[in-house]
Amino acid sequence: DVQLQAYGGGLVQPGGSLRLTCAASGSILSVNVMSMGWYRQAPGKGPEWVSSSNSGRGTTYSADSVKGRFTISRDTAKNTLYLQMDSLKAEDTAVYYCATDQGYYSGKWYPCYGSWGQGTLVTVSS
Repeated sequence: DVQLQAYGGGLVQPGGSLRLTCAASGSILSVNVMSMGWYRQAPGKGPEWVSSSNSGRGTTYSADSVKGRFTISRDTAKNTLYLQMDSLKAEDTAVYYCATDQGYYSGKWYPCYGSWGQGTLVTVSS
């Protein structure tokens, strides 16, 4: 079983940056070969896929709403997933979660989150 913990959120002004970290524990070997992703949930809204790192293809994918501003990366040696968020906007305000991603690629990435971790709140406000 995999346990995931996201942290690094906080209050930031529009145009600012934050880096989120997701630490994995438990079945570490399975985490390193799994696709992993970031999701977010804004107040009063449903979950929204943000970005994924596909271990098999060694590629990354992002939602159009964050493309060019957010960068996902992973450090398998540290069992850690990151999300670098730049040029933040008020609409990026949400609780951000990391999760295993059981999605697939067929012309584009079709995410399908599996195990979620505890989220971290990002608030973008002046």
